[in-house]
Amino acid sequence: MDTQPTTARTANRPCRDREATTRRILEAATRLFAEHGYDHVTVRMIANEAGANVALVNRYFGSKANLFAEVIAARSQLESVIEGDVEGLPARLAAFVARRIAAETTDPVARMIDRAGGSPEIRSVLRRRVESAILGPVTEKLDGPHARERAALATAIFLGGGSLRRTLGQETARELDLAELERRLTALYTQCLAP
Repeated sequence: MDTQPTTARTANRPCRDREATTRRILEAATRLFAEHGYDHVTVRMIANEAGANVALVNRYFGSKANLFAEVIAARSQLESVIEGDVEGLPARLAAFVARRIAAETTDPVARMIDRAGGSPEIRSVLRRRVESAILGPVTEKLDGPHARERAALATAIFLGGGSLRRTLGQETARELDLAELERRLTALYTQCLAP
């Protein structure tokens, strides 16, 4: 039984639970990066939004760039798309990309990346993420010659799906036939991943 009295100070302060605090920081960072862009968000803004202090954010993540990378990694679904047999990989990638193109709303991570602008720091974060999340794992799954080149083509299609969605806009993207997108993307992925 808790015998400490609840005061105004303790009632408004989130409890100290590393997992819960990490989750609040990641959620706050996602919202702020998506809304304001990387360059316009400070660690102090994230800490305030998360009900944490700046030192804690820095201790958990090390830097704003590391926090940005963690937000992307935490919200990624790529691992589940790439897992599984290589024969089904073209269809899994196609379904994922088609859903992203035809989505009702823009994913917060996509907005974060769009608003990151030309920050050299974020380009480096994104380059590492593309390598570790899609290009590297797809290369490892492929047998035969030119595996890296085939994985690079698959990655280009994947990244291009996000660009298409942002260029077309939400209304136009929703008008696209999801089944037809999947069918054609599966054919593309099958060709570019074949040895």
